[in-house]
Amino acid sequence: MKSSLYIAVAVAAMAVGYAVYYFVAAPRTSMETTLGPVEQQPSAEQAAEAQSGLPDELPEFTLGDLSGAPRSIRSWPGKSMIVNFWATWCAPCRREIPLLRELQKQHGPEGFQIVGVAVDVREDVIKYAQDIGIDYPVLIGEQDGLDAVNKFGQGSLGFPFTVFTDNQGRIVLFHLGELHREQADVMLGAVRDVNSGKLTPEAARVVVAKQLASIEPESSDG
Repeated sequence: MKSSLYIAVAVAAMAVGYAVYYFVAAPRTSMETTLGPVEQQPSAEQAAEAQSGLPDELPEFTLGDLSGAPRSIRSWPGKSMIVNFWATWCAPCRREIPLLRELQKQHGPEGFQIVGVAVDVREDVIKYAQDIGIDYPVLIGEQDGLDAVNKFGQGSLGFPFTVFTDNQGRIVLFHLGELHREQADVMLGAVRDVNSGKLTPEAARVVVAKQLASIEPESSDG
C-alpha cells in the first residue's frame, strides 16, 4: 500500500515538474534561442537583409497590455509609431529603455508614439515594467509575440529591434540592435521629413543610411 502511495506521489511530482518546464521554462528557452540579444552593431549586410524583409505598412496584431486587456498595435491612428521589440532577458533591450522613455516624453507631444512589444513571460514583464517605471504602452506575448515578430519578417535576427512608421502607418525605418540617442535623432528627423512630404519612405532610408554611417563608430563605443 505504502509503495503504491510513494509511486503515486512520485508520478504527481514528475507531472508538476513537467508542467513547470513546459509552460514556464520551455517558452523562455524557445524565445531566447529563437531571438537572442544583439550585443554588437549589425553589419551592413544584416541591416540590408532586415530592411528588405519588411512589409510596406505596419502589420496588424493584437496582444495583451500590462493590464491584461487586448490591444491592437493600430490603436494609435495618426501617430508616427516607434515600435520596439524587446525582452526582459535581453541586456541591450534593458539598456535602451531609459532612452525610449526620454524620447516619448520629449517627442510625444509632436505626434510620436512609442510602444514596447515584449516577447516574454507576462509576469516577468509586468514586474520589470513596474520596477523601472516604464511609462509608455507595452504589449506582451509569448508565442503570439513571436507571431507578431514574424509579421515584420524578422524571425531570426535577434532583439532588440525597432520599427519607425510615419503618421500614415507606412514603415519608414528599421533598426536592429540597441538604439542610441544619435541614431534616434537621425531617424526621427527622417520621419518628420516623410510626414511633411519632403521625403518618401524610400528616400528617407537612403538619407538615414548615409547619416548613420558617419556616427556609428561613435555610437558603438557608447
